[in-house]
Amino acid sequence: GFCGDPDDETCWFQCSGPGRYQCRVSGLVFDMTGGGDVFYRVVPWNRSLLGPHGKKPAGPLFDISCQQRSVARLHLPHCEVRSTGRCHFLSVAHLHDEGVEFIRPERITETHIVISITGFSAFGNVKDEDSPPDPVRALVLLFYRPPADPDVTSFLNVLLLPRNIVIRDLKRSRKKLSEDELFIDVPPHCKLHPDQVYTLSTSPENESVKVQPKEAEFDGEHYKDYFPSFQVTLKTLIRDIHLNLVEKSSSSCVWERDVHLLPAKMKTQLLSSEQLKEIRSSIIDRISGPNLKSLLDKLQLKGMMTEPESEEAGEMKSRHDKAQFIIDTTVRRKGDDASSEMIRFLCELDPYFSKDLGL
Repeated sequence: GFCGDPDDETCWFQCSGPGRYQCRVSGLVFDMTGGGDVFYRVVPWNRSLLGPHGKKPAGPLFDISCQQRSVARLHLPHCEVRSTGRCHFLSVAHLHDEGVEFIRPERITETHIVISITGFSAFGNVKDEDSPPDPVRALVLLFYRPPADPDVTSFLNVLLLPRNIVIRDLKRSRKKLSEDELFIDVPPHCKLHPDQVYTLSTSPENESVKVQPKEAEFDGEHYKDYFPSFQVTLKTLIRDIHLNLVEKSSSSCVWERDVHLLPAKMKTQLLSSEQLKEIRSSIIDRISGPNLKSLLDKLQLKGMMTEPESEEAGEMKSRHDKAQFIIDTTVRRKGDDASSEMIRFLCELDPYFSKDLGL
C-alpha cells in the first residue's frame, strides 16, 4: 500500500511470516525472517557523501525501515548489462546518521544486487566514478501536454532514464510540474551509453514539428529530478508521430516507435473543436430549416441550451442568424464536449450533409 504525504509518498507492506516478497512498484525484493511491517520511499542522494569515496549513484536511494527488524536480505534493482562483465564496479551505499558505509554484494543477478542487512535507513546502488561508460538498460519515457483550446500547440516531453528508476515516483514528480500532462504508454526499453550524445528525429518532419535541443547527453545518474532530454513542439494537431533516437557517434538507431499521441476521447474533442471552427461558415450557410429546428431540439433536450437561449433562437426569423446563434453563442462557448455533441447530432440528422462537410 501507500501512505503519507502525496508529495512524498511512502510504500509499505505487511507480512505475517517468513518469505521472499517483491514490490511491484519499486522492484525491491525483501527476504523476511518473520512477520513485519516494512516502510520505504525514494529520497534524494547527497552526492557530497559519495564523492570523497570515488562513488556515484547507480540507482534510486531508498529510505527503509522495519520496526520488527525482520528483513534479512535486500535485493536492489540495477540496470547494468551483466554480460559486459562490469558489475564488479557495483556496491551498495548505506547512508545513516554516522555517515556512509559501502556494502559489497553477496551476489549480483541479471536484475538485482543482493546484500544482507541488520540496520536500517537509506540504501542505494553506487558504482565507481571511473567505471567505463558501458551501455545500461534504459527507458525512453514520453509525457504529452495536449493543446489548451483555442491554441492547437502541444508538447511531447521525451525523458531518457536508467531502467531502475521508480516510475510511480517519476509520474508523481511530473504531475507536480504539469497537471495536464499525460503519460504515453509505449514500449520504453533500450540500451544507452552514459555520457554519450543522442539525437531525436521525427516523422512528420516539417516546420510544424520542432525538436529541441538538437542533441542531448544521456545522464545515467538521473534518479530524483526528472527533466526531459528532448521536447517536441507540435504547432498543429497531430494524431500520430514516429520517433527515432540515434546515437550520434555511431549513427546507430537505439530506439524507434510509432506513437499515438491522443487518447480516443481527447482526439474526438480536439478534432471536433477544430472542425467546428473550420466548417462554421458552411453550416451557417447550408443547413436546412428542418435540420436546424431538430438540432435546436436535441441541444435543449441534452441540456446544452438553456430554456431562455432556446427561446431566443426560436424567435429568430432568419435561418442564417439562428444557425450562427446556436454555433457561436451556445456551442463554441461551452467547450469541446458541446462541440462533439453538436457534430454527432449533425451526423445523425443528415449523414449526407455531414459527409460533405468532412464529418
